[in-house]
Amino acid sequence: MIKRTIAQLAEMVKVENDVSKFQNELINGVCIDTRKISPGNLFVPFKGENTDGHQHVEAALNNGAGAVLWQKDVPNPPENAPVLIVENTLLALQQLARSYRNELSAKVIGITGSNGKTTTKDIAAAVFSETFKVHKTEGNFNNHIGLPLTILGMEETTEIAILEMGMSGKGEISLLTRIARPDVAIITNIGEAHLLDLGSREAIADAKLEIAEGLPKKGVLIYPGNEPLLIKKISGLKQFRTCTFGESAENDLYPEHISMSENGSTFTVSNLTKEPFHLPISGKHNVLNALSVLLAAKEFLLTAASMQAGLKAVKLSNMRMEWHHGKKGTSILNDAYNASPTAMRAVISMVENMNGNREKIVVLGDMLELGDQEKFFHEQIGTELDPSKIKFVFTYGHLGKYIAEGAKKHFPEQRVFNFTDKAELVSTLIEKIEGNEIVLFKASRGIKLEEAVEALISKG
Repeated sequence: MIKRTIAQLAEMVKVENDVSKFQNELINGVCIDTRKISPGNLFVPFKGENTDGHQHVEAALNNGAGAVLWQKDVPNPPENAPVLIVENTLLALQQLARSYRNELSAKVIGITGSNGKTTTKDIAAAVFSETFKVHKTEGNFNNHIGLPLTILGMEETTEIAILEMGMSGKGEISLLTRIARPDVAIITNIGEAHLLDLGSREAIADAKLEIAEGLPKKGVLIYPGNEPLLIKKISGLKQFRTCTFGESAENDLYPEHISMSENGSTFTVSNLTKEPFHLPISGKHNVLNALSVLLAAKEFLLTAASMQAGLKAVKLSNMRMEWHHGKKGTSILNDAYNASPTAMRAVISMVENMNGNREKIVVLGDMLELGDQEKFFHEQIGTELDPSKIKFVFTYGHLGKYIAEGAKKHFPEQRVFNFTDKAELVSTLIEKIEGNEIVLFKASRGIKLEEAVEALISKG
């Protein structure tokens, strides 16, 4: 984490008061929550519409904060305390992160995309940790506050920083990439997430492509080469190099063969090595995520053997492709952290095409933030479900019912169920399970479908 004297902090951000009295005090790390203050932290309060973190500055100091930022339009800063008065505390936090990143020798890999950002980050962390000292985004610290905190949490000896960049609207990735200044930028895909805010996939592509604004001239942009929206937009950009990944041979990396099971995916990439790669996560979409990481690994001259070892060691964040032993010998796949049509389609395809003769059941919930086309997207998912590969379709939520309506166009009605009550869903699901099925749970995080997962997990 950042370790600087108050005098050094005053050089990294514009401080508007005299801090010479405390200039030799050493600051260790940054915190925005008084409940998590560690001795020596710099506490950063934010002034919002309904709450004001400045009200907690005294508590932060009492809890051991080594110094605090203070926004100059807030009256009555503490006296005789290490207070750094700044124009705006949020902007000061971002500037501090930018300055700290510029002082470090670490190389930065930035990751954005409609889906798969966190999975790709986790894959990259595992692969690069085989060779380098790695620091990565934890949890959902991928926004205008979380990314600066992630950077400021880096040790000075970090060699590779893997930073996830999220967004809800235009211009947000631009801000993050200018703070992080990635050496390598990855766009995982362009999907429908954020349609509510941006209105079209074209606008989403523009917003994701903002990540390239932070690349240096020798930087590399890695993107899905089969995405027409990106191909068109990137073709005119000459200020950095590009590499592509995808399913077909015109990409720089593509899988020649993929086999999937509950234990993960095995695939080959002939222009890396003849030996297969094993990823302990199932799904063609996750193989593609892995290919984007392997392209980044090539930029840092990692060996194929190191890449293979890293992929085998991948562990994902919670509720992303989690397998559990369920009641009646079922295998439960919990992928209920988030959902969009692209992500839902990918995981359904993965389950439908898994090796083996086990029957499959899908439990699908609302996909949120899809704008005025939400009904269409849900119904479309339902119509795409394959009755020859899926035994039962369970849907949950007020939008989930449209998935059920779409499924009923191809499924007999007795194989499709819609619920707005989780207890009823669980009860009916347990009743229909005969034993040994694979059960997929997928929905947006706000639906809390993991509550139904918990009820299905075998405790014995």
